[in-house]
Amino acid sequence: MLFLRQWFLLLFVTAVSVSCYEDISIKCTNDTVLVTWKVNKELAEKPFRLHLGSCFPSKFIQTADGGKAIFHYRLSECNFLQKRTQMKVVYENELVFRPKPRPHPAVFTYPVVCVSKRPEWIRPFLKSGFRGLEGQGSFIFHMGLLNDDLSGPAPSNSFPMGSFINVWAAVEQKAHQPLMLYLEECVASTTQTLGPESQIYPIISNKGCLVDSKTGYSRFLPRYHSSAVVLKLQAFSFALEQEVYLHCSLVVWDPEYPNEVKKACNYNKDVGEWELLDDPSMSDLCSCCEYKCFQRVKRGLQSEFQGLAQSAVLGPLIITASPSNGSPTPDGQDI
Repeated sequence: MLFLRQWFLLLFVTAVSVSCYEDISIKCTNDTVLVTWKVNKELAEKPFRLHLGSCFPSKFIQTADGGKAIFHYRLSECNFLQKRTQMKVVYENELVFRPKPRPHPAVFTYPVVCVSKRPEWIRPFLKSGFRGLEGQGSFIFHMGLLNDDLSGPAPSNSFPMGSFINVWAAVEQKAHQPLMLYLEECVASTTQTLGPESQIYPIISNKGCLVDSKTGYSRFLPRYHSSAVVLKLQAFSFALEQEVYLHCSLVVWDPEYPNEVKKACNYNKDVGEWELLDDPSMSDLCSCCEYKCFQRVKRGLQSEFQGLAQSAVLGPLIITASPSNGSPTPDGQDI
């Protein structure tokens, strides 16, 4: 009897799978999804067992041969999983038929995937007035402060202690091979020009080691393009209520040849190790962050382009003593 029950369930699942794959229509826009699922009479008897992720059908229509479940939702609903690459935003979910409540398993699942081109926001930033720094040759460097969702310039230069400051840097490359941009060194100071008497707060040192990610929750965000980098900097207690300037050294380099002095390293507190932003499998390049980083020259690995550095000053910023709402976390936007 148990064998017959299992055989019937297998037959039922196979029938559902074969019939349903041909009767599912998925239409995606930039922020919504419309799924139309034609189901047979057996499934139409339990429309409340049909789900798109965590959502019930927004509309169900009875038909002569079964029914039609319509899911029309925003991609921010229904527990869509969002993944970001350098060029695309991918939203993933599943259509599910579960004849019995959880923890009973679903007998049918079907992937729902929406892919959209990631918004290009270099050009609007450049047009919006972020000051460009003329570099050597055909390079123009840019630095600026971004708003919380990384969609445009920050509305203010004042930040509560513990909140996050999104520092953006990019380089325009005219008629040149694609290059990688790094923040090699960054310090905060109360003076616009660094001098022997300047008080400083180290942020990035040792050729790309984000030391503030070890003492706080600052970190480099995943890149949206090799020619740009975003530093999610936690507002520090240094020089509270005073004007503060960020002094940084920007470096462009051949992306094919990362090394101990051309890198971007975050400190991962969960594992207690330094990690390379652009390729965690090569995180051994960051191991020198605990002492002195220098380049190990390897035979046969010499790039024609030897790199270019540009100094930049960003500010003034004002860190206020009022703490930000909620506990600071390393929660990061993916660009």
